Amino acid sequence: MQIKEVIQHLEAFAPTTYAEDFDNVGLLVGNQNTTVTGVLVTLDTLESIVDEAIKNNCNLIISFHPIVFKGIKKFNGNTYVERVVMKAIKNDIAIFAIHTALDNAYNGVNDMMSEQLGLINRKILIPQSGTIKKLVTYVPTTEAENIRTKLFEAGAGSIGNYDNCSFSSEGTGTFRATEHANPSIGTVGRMHQEKETQIQITYPKHNEDKILKTLFDTHSYEEVAYEITTLENKNQHIGMGMIGELPKAMEETEFLNHIKKVFKTGCIRHSNLLRKPIKKVAVLGGSGSFAIKNAKQAGADIFITADLKYHQFYEAEEKIILADIGHYESEQFTKNLIVSYLRKKISNFAIILSDKNTNPIQYI
Repeated sequence: MQIKEVIQHLEAFAPTTYAEDFDNVGLLVGNQNTTVTGVLVTLDTLESIVDEAIKNNCNLIISFHPIVFKGIKKFNGNTYVERVVMKAIKNDIAIFAIHTALDNAYNGVNDMMSEQLGLINRKILIPQSGTIKKLVTYVPTTEAENIRTKLFEAGAGSIGNYDNCSFSSEGTGTFRATEHANPSIGTVGRMHQEKETQIQITYPKHNEDKILKTLFDTHSYEEVAYEITTLENKNQHIGMGMIGELPKAMEETEFLNHIKKVFKTGCIRHSNLLRKPIKKVAVLGGSGSFAIKNAKQAGADIFITADLKYHQFYEAEEKIILADIGHYESEQFTKNLIVSYLRKKISNFAIILSDKNTNPIQYI
């Protein structure tokens, strides 16, 4: 198996199309055509992680965080980033980063946090916009059913919890093939009228290439007429954060202690307690201060995230408890999630969970 085949599995799990614009995801180091000897999964890629990969004969590191985030102009080994990349290249080890692609995946980082806390009735806290597209095409009526079915099979027509969704209308198409054309219907130089069906069908943007290829392969026309638009609809299965409910309400201090135990954190920084039970819980792994407003609007009793600054705790405004559990702590289960997924998909070489704790923050 080559690296690109492993990447295909990761793309099916957490398409990099949905990563945030500021992020740097995908294959950062290495050649996708390299044959894989083993995969090491980690939260961060450090020199010790590259050494671990060498020791375990793994030539692909799948890291949650990207080791290269900003442009590097020199490779002198003066920074830990340069040293990691240089060591990886020297030892023919590829590095793939998944980061916010997995943050935005429905079964990704925030779902894992929710699972660990035992939340039910879970849904995305901030659904991503611009991820749903609509294809409009015109086909001979006799071909409409087959083309529609093939588009469904390619991944089009899914809206939330429904699939095989489309809209069709009948009409008459006209065209005249010029002298350089090779028409499948009609005659060169003559005006032609054809009973056609207009098919409208939505699809997730990461499937666009596959869907268009299917359309072109299935359609009989030499020139296929089609339109693509981006819809304003929010994608309820893609986005940042998650909100859910506890099966049974808990007292505030009791729930904070539950969080501390689940995430094995050295401390929890939190805003004022409100002296009311905790039932509705919002989570966002990593730096999540931007979602405080969303958590409040969703009616959460508490918002669990990381990297909150001093003044951001004021944004609780006595309406919600803000709990900062630590960046590493909020994302620590991510590598287990990746390993579990890949082991189900790949069985012909080792998928190894790194035993290194890469948390740079210590508590006393």
